[in-house]
Amino acid sequence: MSSASTSLRVAVIGCGGRGRAHAQGYVADPRTSLVACAEPATEARNAFAESFGIPAAYADYHEMLRVEAPDIVSVCTWPHLHREMIEAAATAGVRAIHAEKPMAPTWGDARAMHKACVDRGVLLTFCHQRRFGDTFQTARQLLRDGAIGKLQRIEASCPNLFDWGTHWFDMMFFYNEETPAQWVLGQISVEEHREVFGVRLDTSGISWIRFANDVEGLLVTGDAGFGNLLNRLVGSEGIIEITPGGSAEHPLRLFRQGNWSEPERSVGVPVADHTIASVRNLVDAMASGDEAELSSHRALRATELIFATYESSRRRGRVILPLEGDDSALLSMLANGSIGGSIGGSIGAP
Repeated sequence: MSSASTSLRVAVIGCGGRGRAHAQGYVADPRTSLVACAEPATEARNAFAESFGIPAAYADYHEMLRVEAPDIVSVCTWPHLHREMIEAAATAGVRAIHAEKPMAPTWGDARAMHKACVDRGVLLTFCHQRRFGDTFQTARQLLRDGAIGKLQRIEASCPNLFDWGTHWFDMMFFYNEETPAQWVLGQISVEEHREVFGVRLDTSGISWIRFANDVEGLLVTGDAGFGNLLNRLVGSEGIIEITPGGSAEHPLRLFRQGNWSEPERSVGVPVADHTIASVRNLVDAMASGDEAELSSHRALRATELIFATYESSRRRGRVILPLEGDDSALLSMLANGSIGGSIGGSIGAP
């Protein structure tokens, strides 16, 4: 795309907080122009359009796609709506779709969205925006520079496998140079009703992953977690710890030769610019034809680890990848009453 090219026409579906974050990215990029938004809630739709100077606002995203013919669509809605909206946008002839994570409530829906876009030559990305963060990129650069020797294990902790876990599974691939995963061994527990974006969650989980280069991954969640958000890279000669969030005393630290230090964050962008950077990378990929950093191919691999962990818990055994089947084992087990209940109590539907 040359400098003389017409600005790419952008439409946003979903006018909540994440829709606003995407819109800020498009406003910041001179190659894009926000032309429309879609949101069934009138007040939110009108406020969004006013905030970003968007000339057309629709209650029905199908009408918006038909009338506006955008080049790029951002899908910033709850996961159970993603497949329908992404497939509609791909069918409408858009060139690229930038969607929020998690991908979908089931493994089958995640794969179907990816395939729909691949089949139509549509660039599909999911906003695992932490890949652009200075904390995370500096950690990977330290790893690449040999600061902790040979990478042996990636550890992480977060509230749940689905909404937060999608980020940390994705970051395991990020740190490990996109090396494929070979198998997953996991266990989950549901001790009370917890959900996010209308999708039921584990209350505790553990996922052990083996990658093709023999690096191991460990994610622990909820009540079984380390007590905070954490990434830890364990190498043959040291450790890198990343504790994201404004309350972290040492958001990035390095242990080697018996001492902790706090490396300067030398690459990447601060938290406020993560999503802006994701939009910039999307437009860069459209121009170059290179794989986008947040491509659906990469998002699908992280998503597979979520559903493979659920499946491992259902089978009570190790899951060799690729993962077969279309459901979410967690949702299926909740539906048939084979998971859920209090510790020490009978197992049954909550």
